Amino acid sequence: MRVEIWSDIACPWCYVGKARFEKALAGFPHRDQVEVVHRSFELDPGRAKGDAAPVIEMLSKKYGMSTEQAQEAENNIAANAGAEGLGYRTEGRDHGNTFDMHRLLHFAGEQGRQDELIGLLYRANFADERSVFDGGDAYLVELAAEAGLDADAARAVLADPAAYADDVRADEREAAELGANGVPFFVLDRAFGVSGAQPAEVFTQALGQAWDAKPRLATLSGDGEVCGPDGCEVPAPGDRA
Repeated sequence: MRVEIWSDIACPWCYVGKARFEKALAGFPHRDQVEVVHRSFELDPGRAKGDAAPVIEMLSKKYGMSTEQAQEAENNIAANAGAEGLGYRTEGRDHGNTFDMHRLLHFAGEQGRQDELIGLLYRANFADERSVFDGGDAYLVELAAEAGLDADAARAVLADPAAYADDVRADEREAAELGANGVPFFVLDRAFGVSGAQPAEVFTQALGQAWDAKPRLATLSGDGEVCGPDGCEVPAPGDRA
């Protein structure tokens, strides 16, 4: 079974939702048969690269909040993150363009290190003191290396604006086609969708429903010979070759 997760590194509920989903997946009896793929979604695609702003300032402008209301919203998310065992810095965080991070995540996906990298990017953005938006490519390369990727290869991806750009845009178009106008958005076997950072119990239910709905192979048995772990059947004398 495949689970696709549309998310953005700048999305705090994606950070929390990933932890809740993973809690459900850890208790799922068929977890070893579940493939998780992270898909790209930008919350602020119009923001220029390098144009970082304090999160509280961004929330105030975007949602018409007072500074106090924006801070209260951050404190609420921090409490939810803490309940999942996640670190969350409520002051001094930045918000910025995440397109290069998504390009790097597609590269990481080809190397089988996507989940490791997205986890590190989330940690860097929400828990660490150092801003993931003002360190330039050097910090992203550092995180890529920590995730097990080749640093020079990651640097080359970031240096080429076209590298994996089409993959990011394709994910975003597909999200729109699926009706996802917010993240996190979870799609299970292209049959079930879960929107938002739901409690782990909801993900547990969705995983079970998606698994039970999977089509099962109908097998026709007859006299045809087969091969198995102990060898191949030998046709009886006179059987047609």
